[in-house]
Amino acid sequence: MTEQIARSPALEGQSPPVLERGWASTLPELSRPVAPARTPRPRLLALNEEIAGDLGLAADYLRSDAGVRFLTGEAHDPGSTPVAQVYAGHQWGEFKPILGDGRAALLGERRDGQGRLRDVHLKGIGPTSMSRVDGFAAVAPMLREYLMGEAMHALRVPTTRALAVVDTGAPRELDGVVAPGAVLARTATSHIRFGSFEYARRHNDPTLLRRLADHTIIRHHPHAVSAEHPHRFLLDSIVEAVAAVTADWMSLGFVHGVLSTDNVLVSAETIDYGPCALLDEYEPGAHFSSIDRFGRYAYERQPAIMRWNLERLGEAFAPLLADDPASGEREAAEIVALFDRRYLAHRSRVFRAKLGLDSRIDPAVSDALADAALALLAQHHVDFSGFWRDLAAAAQGDRRAVRGRFLGPVAELGAWLDRWSALSPDAALIRATNPVYIPRNHIVDEALSAAADGDLTLFERLLELLRDPFAERPGSQYRRFARPAPEGAARHVTYCGT
Repeated sequence: MTEQIARSPALEGQSPPVLERGWASTLPELSRPVAPARTPRPRLLALNEEIAGDLGLAADYLRSDAGVRFLTGEAHDPGSTPVAQVYAGHQWGEFKPILGDGRAALLGERRDGQGRLRDVHLKGIGPTSMSRVDGFAAVAPMLREYLMGEAMHALRVPTTRALAVVDTGAPRELDGVVAPGAVLARTATSHIRFGSFEYARRHNDPTLLRRLADHTIIRHHPHAVSAEHPHRFLLDSIVEAVAAVTADWMSLGFVHGVLSTDNVLVSAETIDYGPCALLDEYEPGAHFSSIDRFGRYAYERQPAIMRWNLERLGEAFAPLLADDPASGEREAAEIVALFDRRYLAHRSRVFRAKLGLDSRIDPAVSDALADAALALLAQHHVDFSGFWRDLAAAAQGDRRAVRGRFLGPVAELGAWLDRWSALSPDAALIRATNPVYIPRNHIVDEALSAAADGDLTLFERLLELLRDPFAERPGSQYRRFARPAPEGAARHVTYCGT
């Protein structure tokens, strides 16, 4: 009965929703109190009614003055004092002993419709004790995170998702440019990062490290409690989840942008969309982040980087795996080494589906076809998403769209199509796997620029398409949303949004 009362929107009225304090009460060493800044004229820009409903939050309340103040962190239940989470991390290969939430606050946790805990987390709330800049955020990058999270969710990729974006009414200046300020309300199954474990390990506190691991088990892998060695089971489960999401990214041409260990969650949900982009033409070495000068986090390097990140996590886990340090390090390394095989298995699975081939096809055959297709795309600078989607028509005998992606006749393409067609690909599977609409970088930029100027029309239209990306819309007005940037357009550049 208590849970029903706590979740009832009707009973909450104008009072802030009741949140749990699992993280803050269990791990106070990894939490620092924070007071979100007062916003002069907050205005709701975007509300995710699906997420609100799943968390038992009344949309009408969230649209009210009191609800908007809840979404900025100014009004909260006294039992759910906001905290900034503390963590460390490897950035650009260099260890930073303390990073933490520099402009964010965890309000607390809320149970969804299935009884699972979800973090309610705010970004752009002003300075914390770990701020590197002023702690505020702007409308465009916060709407970008909202948009990308919804797109990735619709593409069946594990992801954090936005509950809302609020214009604070307090403009902020960045690099001489004045932009409207914003707060993002974000949800996740948790915000436990690889860097959370690195922080606990570096502080040489075995009790804290164990409590963090036990909390992670309860949040993400409760069945590990009955395992012979729960902490080994936990690390193994994280390796598996990370292998799967990395394959998902690669199958979509998604480039995260800054895969430091503080930007990777143990849940394997994708987080921090500031510097991300998706490929137009297939370029294995593509990287878009303005600060990634040497391509450390380039598209083709993501599997290796995620393996490297897991190695750092394994080092943090080592004391949990054996009393003897050398044995613990060896066991951690053996578990992390499973990533290579598991990633390749997931990659094989996702690309086999993109090709429209069922599980009866020998993986070696489908892998060879996928690799050959990627080589053709790279050689001829072909649009990544468009090629895979056009295979649906080719599976039904119409190869014109696929051939039209290439300039002039390409003998290797014909030979490849013949080999692939001989395996009887399923057009319906191809259409269910390969989206028509992805967040095209140039359109996302256009939509966010207009939104920053107060016009949300394009943002809302794009959001609608990205929430149902596999269904092709009839009509010329939708065609540009499925096309890459115009020929001769400047190379896309992304920023961290700070």
